[in-house]
Amino acid sequence: MLKLEKRPQPSQFWTYLTPLLAVALTMIAGGVLFAFLGKDPIVAIRTIFWDPLFSEFAFYYRPQLLVKGAPLVLIAIGLSLGFRAGIWNIGAEGQYIIGAITGAGVGLAFYPMEAWYIFPLMVIAGALGGWAWSMIPALLKVKFGTNEILVSLMLVYVAEQLLASMSLGLLKNPEGFGFPGSRNLNDYASANSWIHQNAGMHWGVVAAFIAVIFAYVLLNRHMLGFQIRLTGEAPRAARFAGVNPNRLILICLGTSGALAGLAGLFEVAGPSGQISIDFNAGYGFTAIIVAFLGRLNPIGILLAGALMALTYIGGDIAQSKLGLPAAAIQLFQGMLLFFLLAVDMLTNFRIRLGQKEVA
Repeated sequence: MLKLEKRPQPSQFWTYLTPLLAVALTMIAGGVLFAFLGKDPIVAIRTIFWDPLFSEFAFYYRPQLLVKGAPLVLIAIGLSLGFRAGIWNIGAEGQYIIGAITGAGVGLAFYPMEAWYIFPLMVIAGALGGWAWSMIPALLKVKFGTNEILVSLMLVYVAEQLLASMSLGLLKNPEGFGFPGSRNLNDYASANSWIHQNAGMHWGVVAAFIAVIFAYVLLNRHMLGFQIRLTGEAPRAARFAGVNPNRLILICLGTSGALAGLAGLFEVAGPSGQISIDFNAGYGFTAIIVAFLGRLNPIGILLAGALMALTYIGGDIAQSKLGLPAAAIQLFQGMLLFFLLAVDMLTNFRIRLGQKEVA
């Protein structure tokens, strides 16, 4: 019989190996899925992971790694701080949407004026929008003890309705011939975030790298980072050490909301270019996978964000070249989190062979 035996302490070996094992299992299971869909599994896996980097058109796809990876890393960094403390913000997608709406709203309010201070104001508005949206579940949890998972998740659907309303109403382009959506922010330089469009470099990429550095320093060199880690690993010890749980809830949820709002602003002011009904691409939910795949470590999140961005780009290529349905690519991405959670058991438990007890 197979038995699970609790380890005296988490295994460092399996902590770092399980993400790699999860990726390998995802490739195997994904290959089986693609085979059931009538596609060559080896070709499909190669298309997703190899072609964006080394095919003849890789010069076009590589900059997209920055474009797709930046919002994932930025959001995942914010989520990881809360997850480490046992504070579960599942509504980053809603905060991403609200950040885009508030940031774009500021930029469009100045149209057609060109001024250097417009984009900084948009950045501030985007961060404040995401922060304010995250404060709803934070304050409800602090004041009334509500579940932040449910509240933050339900607010995603409210944000999506606000997005549709803004696309059809207040932010709708008056010169758009009746089509839903705002003006294109890329049409005037003072309201877009591109640094070098052909290289895929925009200010969101810079913000993502800054967030990684900031989070690493915070978690390893600052008292607040110590309190976050202590609360997640030993809540009772944290209370005895004088950690204020309500303060930590407000800080972690507020930070993750602000970073998600920034991701939305940089996306709408750069790659997307406008507020539209289908603006949200699911980055807020995918970032949860990125956070756990990166072991809630800033450096790990940076690498996991690059890997997930690769699946986005490779998935688009597979859809166009091989005819794979979009749902299959989304399922393939979801398998990463499924297998990571499954094999993560090996971090805290070891498998033992035991003899069957005689009745």
